[in-house]
Amino acid sequence: MKFPPQPTVGYAAAAFLAAGITFLYRVLLHVNPTTVALSFLVGVLAISATWGLRHAVLMAVIATLAFNYYFLPPTGSFTIADPQNWVALAAFLITAVVASKLSDRARREASNANDRRREVERLYSFSQQLLSSNNVPELLNLTPRYVVDSFGVEAAAISVANRPDVYRSGPGNDGLEIRDLQMAVMRGEPQIDIPGGVAFVPLRMGVRVVGGLGIAGQIPSRQTLEALGSLIAIAVERAGTIEKLGRAEAARESEQLRSALLDSVTHEFRTPLTSIKASVTTLLDSSGLGEAERHELLTVINEESDRLNRLVGEAAEMAQLEAEKVELRLESYPIRRVVEQVLEESKHILGNHPVEVHLPADLPEAKMDLVRINEVLRHLLENAAKYSAPGTPIHITAEAKNGMLVTSIADRGPGIDDFEQSLIFEKFYRGRNHRFQVQGTGMGLAIAKAIVEAHGGQIGVTSQPGHGSVFYFTLPTV
Repeated sequence: MKFPPQPTVGYAAAAFLAAGITFLYRVLLHVNPTTVALSFLVGVLAISATWGLRHAVLMAVIATLAFNYYFLPPTGSFTIADPQNWVALAAFLITAVVASKLSDRARREASNANDRRREVERLYSFSQQLLSSNNVPELLNLTPRYVVDSFGVEAAAISVANRPDVYRSGPGNDGLEIRDLQMAVMRGEPQIDIPGGVAFVPLRMGVRVVGGLGIAGQIPSRQTLEALGSLIAIAVERAGTIEKLGRAEAARESEQLRSALLDSVTHEFRTPLTSIKASVTTLLDSSGLGEAERHELLTVINEESDRLNRLVGEAAEMAQLEAEKVELRLESYPIRRVVEQVLEESKHILGNHPVEVHLPADLPEAKMDLVRINEVLRHLLENAAKYSAPGTPIHITAEAKNGMLVTSIADRGPGIDDFEQSLIFEKFYRGRNHRFQVQGTGMGLAIAKAIVEAHGGQIGVTSQPGHGSVFYFTLPTV
């Protein structure tokens, strides 16, 4: 079923309303001509507000003719006997036309205001979508689709000056050619072809043009197009700046890590070598040394050689773990067995630190290589003992959570700040404030991390400076 076009419906409504008012006051109600004229005037205003000026003028003419024919004496003809009625009729027609014109203007301005409000709302929603990504390629891939979804256009495409690709809203041929986008960049002005249904806008960042935007379909207003170009340019610059800041921050942290690792490695190798060199030099240059002094120097050489050997051994073990050349012998064991065994073997390491163990009786067993997990727990206990004040307790706890066995070792040491928490599991890294005060190779936590991850678990730390640290590792339960 086909409906008549809107203008025809408006003209029919104007004629029908004029006829209805005439019938009402001519047949059903009998009122004075002033009431009839005012009623016609109200009808003209209603048609103007609903349909527009042309429809209101048609009703004003029909109403004038009907008012003259049916309500001004002599009725039943278009003749006007009283000259005053000519004045009244002319005043009515002029008033109806002027009032309808003013009403039509108010209607158009209200419609324009609503259109502008909707465009502002769309621009705000669009700007919020642009903030969802801080990655330039991702943002450029998503923005054409955002334009299509926000403004109801058929297709959109973006070209950026420093990138060869054209980013489109869809895979089809949308008629937005790269040469037209490049022309918009070179000209620096919007190119709008409303009959052709395409528009090309420069992405302008102040006085600098960073790219071009093409739109196909129902073209928004020029002001909206320019606002779109500015918003996209700002979003691209913002994402690029965030990427640069991220790379600069990563480079800075990488340099800090490299310096810390180099410092730790240099210190760990140089200290025993210095002691060995000094002892050997003394033995060679001083022939009059007593037996006790010679024994002491040889003991230093022996201990520092062991220290160097341990450092090289841990480095070799770390290399094997990272290369996944260590074969794990996985069996089901209770964590209590590991804890008891390590505590028995680590009495000399723990010194005067009391160890408090809290292990629930119903803990499930975990899949582990007993020897390797023993090594993990030993490294963590040694770390806790080294960095805690003498006599402070160390707590060992465990719990089952989400199919994993979580074992924790808590100490009352100086704590670890947020920056170092991400570094302490790196090879050779040791705390900035303790690397020269506490002996160690800086490999224990790195080895523990590699072993735990080889078991399919995770290792981590929670800490607050001045309040101690809690190291934990997870293992899959049986």
